[in-house]
Amino acid sequence: MKLFGKDMTKEELCKRVGDLSQIADAREGVLTAGKADGVRVIDVRTGGGFSFSILPSRGMDIAWAEYKGTPVAFIGKTGVVGPAYFEKDGLCFMRGFFAGLMTTCGLTYMGAPCTDEGEELGLHGRISNTPAYDVGVSREWEGDDYVIRIRGKVAESAVFGENMVLTREFTVKMGEPCVHVHDRVENCGHSEAPFMLLYHCNFGYPLVSEDTVLLEPEGTKVRARDAEGEKGIDRYMKFEKPTHGYQEQVFYHDIPKVKGDESYACLYNEKLGLGGYVKFNREQFGRFGEWKMMGEGDYVVGLEPSNSLPEGRDMARSRGQLIMLQPGEIKDFEFTIGVAEGKDGVAKIL
Repeated sequence: MKLFGKDMTKEELCKRVGDLSQIADAREGVLTAGKADGVRVIDVRTGGGFSFSILPSRGMDIAWAEYKGTPVAFIGKTGVVGPAYFEKDGLCFMRGFFAGLMTTCGLTYMGAPCTDEGEELGLHGRISNTPAYDVGVSREWEGDDYVIRIRGKVAESAVFGENMVLTREFTVKMGEPCVHVHDRVENCGHSEAPFMLLYHCNFGYPLVSEDTVLLEPEGTKVRARDAEGEKGIDRYMKFEKPTHGYQEQVFYHDIPKVKGDESYACLYNEKLGLGGYVKFNREQFGRFGEWKMMGEGDYVVGLEPSNSLPEGRDMARSRGQLIMLQPGEIKDFEFTIGVAEGKDGVAKIL
């Protein structure tokens, strides 16, 4: 492994430290302030300058993240909100949307509020506001790599309804400025169930600024979601200062594979020489979106791999695009969120 600019073996590192938490660790705790009171947190340090906070009480999503002291993730004005305050109807999801480095949207619906086959569905589903169970942390050597894994399960279920289970595993290798996410979704019920999934990966200031550009593989095709997006289609890859009255713009990206089944999108701040990226399995993710919000206090760019367009379950059904998970069927999703320094670092993402 590479640590502090030096290649090191397990033996060399263990001669220099007593407990490995000196370098990298995952520390469990509980938040106690305001609407976050009682929310479980696991603070992870990779030893590579990258740190982030997992919230088992909020669907195993990620709130804060930073790199060598520089904030990377956007935190919405609500701050972290406990699941007891979840309001599911309409756009009320936004009253507890802390955003963070990763918010999971799904599992049986996500995207715009709608009425689907008589059922009223709010924005982005329930899974992010559901506490996890069977949560565990492991730390172990694998050869000369020190690996931290955080695992948990989150269920979306109802009497007379669906029984969907998400098993999530985060993997961090000491010295690397990134986290790998492996999600497995299983229909544990006895009937088919709608399946919609989107990962809201939200980057904020100072990584996002007027000095930032969006970097993607050559051949990427981009279209706007709606008329508001059409106004900014020529600048989807560039970003403005916080703007009063700004209306969100959403763009759909058709990103080609660049290495096997992998592809990526990266926000690179040329002035800071720092990039935040999402690297994902293009075969598993049929869709990818960009959420560009340059508002005052709502200053964020989301990079969003998904299995469906975020336009509501009714729209997916009417278009014949609604994915149904059969009883016992399992779907796997893998992606990496990380930070890269300088253009050379960005070039090494793939």
